[in-house]
Amino acid sequence: MTPLDALHDTFGYHEFRGRQAEVIDRVMAGANTLAVMPTGAGKSLTYQIPSLCRPGTGLVISPLIALMHDQVRAAEAAGIRAASLTSADTDRDETVRRLRDGELDLLYVAPERANVDSFRRLLDRTPLALIAIDEAHCVSEWGHDFRPDYRQLRSLLDAHPDVPRLALTATADRHTRADILAQLGIPEDGLILAGFDRPNIRYAVSPRDGLTKQLADLIAENPGPGIIYAQSRAETEKLAAALEATGRPTRAYHAGLDPAVRQANARAFVSSEDMVMVATIAFGMGIDKPDVRFVAHAGIPKSIEAYYQETGRAGRDGDPAAAQLFWGAEDFARARRRIETEVEDSRRGGERQRLNALAGLVEATGCRRAILLRHFGEHPPERCGNCDNCLNPPESVDATEVARKLLSAAFRTEMRFGVTHLTDVLAGKETDKILSLGHHRLSVFGIANEEEIRLIKPVARALLARDALRADDYGGLSFGPAAKPILKGEEAVAIVLPPKREKKRRASRDFGPADPLFDALRDLRRELARDQGVPPYVIFHDATLREMAAIKPHDRHALSEISGVGARKLEAYGDAFLAVVRNF
Repeated sequence: MTPLDALHDTFGYHEFRGRQAEVIDRVMAGANTLAVMPTGAGKSLTYQIPSLCRPGTGLVISPLIALMHDQVRAAEAAGIRAASLTSADTDRDETVRRLRDGELDLLYVAPERANVDSFRRLLDRTPLALIAIDEAHCVSEWGHDFRPDYRQLRSLLDAHPDVPRLALTATADRHTRADILAQLGIPEDGLILAGFDRPNIRYAVSPRDGLTKQLADLIAENPGPGIIYAQSRAETEKLAAALEATGRPTRAYHAGLDPAVRQANARAFVSSEDMVMVATIAFGMGIDKPDVRFVAHAGIPKSIEAYYQETGRAGRDGDPAAAQLFWGAEDFARARRRIETEVEDSRRGGERQRLNALAGLVEATGCRRAILLRHFGEHPPERCGNCDNCLNPPESVDATEVARKLLSAAFRTEMRFGVTHLTDVLAGKETDKILSLGHHRLSVFGIANEEEIRLIKPVARALLARDALRADDYGGLSFGPAAKPILKGEEAVAIVLPPKREKKRRASRDFGPADPLFDALRDLRRELARDQGVPPYVIFHDATLREMAAIKPHDRHALSEISGVGARKLEAYGDAFLAVVRNF
């Protein structure tokens, strides 16, 4: 069977996308490869198809059990003989037998399992089609998700020198890519960089201002499943409870929940077509759900890399999706304190650079997508047409003089007070606190006019983001390293005035007028999924159903020509979907 035959017969697609064919050709030829491909670009096909076409079993090393189980379930639905070997599996002996007897096309394991001597001895007696290392950025200390167990995989790879190794990631800057190549023994010419752009995702960033209301509006604008990333375990539960008033099913997910509750919530989300999951970042990497319509951040992520990966969980099916980030100055203050107190010395410089890059993204007046893509070494157009700044360009004002006054006020008050007190000093208010401290006698007392006073809050937010100001545990503001060039007039400070919010915004899920046939096909898919205990998307993606509704196939042959209808699914579901079409 050729790769193109496997693509059509097993998966129901007629042609490869992007650079899939190039990656697959290298693996088929036995070459070692690092493929950097955006989420939703079909990375899994690059190891699934060679595993079907090459002799032996494809070994896939993946970081999370939940992700492996989702991938096994989807592979089996397409007719692939797949299994996982994890601590959560009860059929491990049967899986080992199938592996020994050559009855598996794909075997998924965690890096911890791959590093166990007994498992490696088992592999020594097993013909392997390939070894795929998913989420390969975990091997690099430069990466945002470093896992030491990934570092030990090199000896496994070298023990099978004739087996092609395929490293896969959606998130790796230039440093991380170079480190992955070195750590996994892949030559420089083995890098295939498919790009980072996710054109179907609409990026937007806003200051937090009534977060619950902001999130409720976002949910109303996006009717499909969504993920909201909160900053703490307590906040996930608080927000989930508050957002239940939207009428959408809403659940919380964090590491502190009872494992049974956590797993039940994850399963419910994967199977749902409209649930909102409020979660810590522990959620998502192990969820293989293509129809997530929005990802929101209730505070800043750790880095641009983390932001790209987390927002990349939206719209993996290629349909329109939204990525919304809400941020506050305290996010950056907290992140900088964490770097100084919790991060080891050798990693602090890199962590500061990552946070500064993130500050540049949230403060930007230009295209958000262009900033993201340039961060990963690409050269995008100046405007993308699908982010908030391109769709509704913000007004920017030069706030350098206000910034200098605010910094001066912080200095004159001995860097012990927060923005509210400093605003009162600059405004010339004779409050009891100001009078008792003698701050009415300072040179900065009353030096800001009414228009400047209105800008102090966004200016303080900007200065905290760029590390010109730092906040202590009590909110007191002191100078950061970026303060001096602003005070000396060597650096300007421009701030964005948020655009006026429209009363109604177009939902990101905009597929035109309702189609009764499409709705009927979704109803059937929902029934089949419930009967088989699988998520609806495992049956067919929405895009496949929309194509069915548009073409209205009259027989199995016509149905087989629709993208996403492979031989196994045609046999299992074809007649049921054709019956619905005929009723229309």
